[in-house]
Amino acid sequence: MSGDHGPGGSDEPGGSGPGGSVGSDPALSAAFTRLEYSRRAHRTNRRVFSAVCGLLVALLALSLLSWTSVNEGESAMDTVSERADGGGDDKPGQLPSPTAEAPTGQLGLPGRTLPDRPTGHSALVANPLYDTGRLSPLPCPVPELDVDDPGSMERFLHLVADCLDDAWKTQFDRAGIPFAPPDRVFWDEPGVSPCRAYPSPAGAFYCRASGAIYIGTSDVVEKWNGADDSVVYASLLAHEYGHHVQGESGLLEYYHEQRQLEEDAAGRNSWTRRSELQANCLSAAFLGSIRVSYPLSEGDLSTLLDDASATADRPDGPEEERTHGSSDNSVWWTRTGWTEQSAGACNTWDVSDEGMVK
Repeated sequence: MSGDHGPGGSDEPGGSGPGGSVGSDPALSAAFTRLEYSRRAHRTNRRVFSAVCGLLVALLALSLLSWTSVNEGESAMDTVSERADGGGDDKPGQLPSPTAEAPTGQLGLPGRTLPDRPTGHSALVANPLYDTGRLSPLPCPVPELDVDDPGSMERFLHLVADCLDDAWKTQFDRAGIPFAPPDRVFWDEPGVSPCRAYPSPAGAFYCRASGAIYIGTSDVVEKWNGADDSVVYASLLAHEYGHHVQGESGLLEYYHEQRQLEEDAAGRNSWTRRSELQANCLSAAFLGSIRVSYPLSEGDLSTLLDDASATADRPDGPEEERTHGSSDNSVWWTRTGWTEQSAGACNTWDVSDEGMVK
């Protein structure tokens, strides 16, 4: 209590108490003074105690907040590290692991959403993109490429990527499907994507989780044994871009959902081959559409076909490694894309396994 004396009472020494005046009795006055000092000291102690308690509560709250933030940060870093170290499924779209709950056909990063796109089986076999006719990009003159200069390679890749953005944006507009160009990460130092770490054995990959194409400006030259034909690297970029086209068209999401339902490697690889052969075809369709302004010759086509054969599955390879199609099929779909120059010619999903997707 703070010394409530009722009506007419006073906290100050010498005030009027309930029994009348105390100023006339020295002993009473001294006792009253001591009582008031005791009351004031008690009030002061209570204020100090309250202030200390408040400070301790605030410090405890800050400590809990800091501990939570640190642990959340460590958890996020662990997740990225686990995905990077886990290897996972290399193609296409870079699933973090074969048993991942969310397919990379969905953009799972904060701030990225998936607009309305074709869904289900029709996204594979009857996609509106197939009805958009021949690609009709703007002229795409390509500068000389010095494969020994990472800066030259980076400039080359960006220029070709600009042409790819233009060509496919036009096709998606015709189809009435939303389209956002992929981000580009042309690395010269190690890093980590949401799908995997890089450098990677492939030298290049597409990650649907970030909607980005990753290419090592020196790594791809080493992987292709120093090949100085620029069309090889343009084809590689256009192939990874083909996986982005699959994703933006709604196809890749359904692909991942269905592929994960397969119980064995043979079933999953059947899906993977179709996706890879389609990306080959889409890449060649783009290159065929810019072959005049690039310019590209019949000799460049031969280089493309040789590369398609070299990167196909080995005929004596085990079933679990058959993910890119046979040499004959890889060459056939590449040539078809170059000749037809349309997404509709690249529908690998509407033919039988006994056809051109083995």
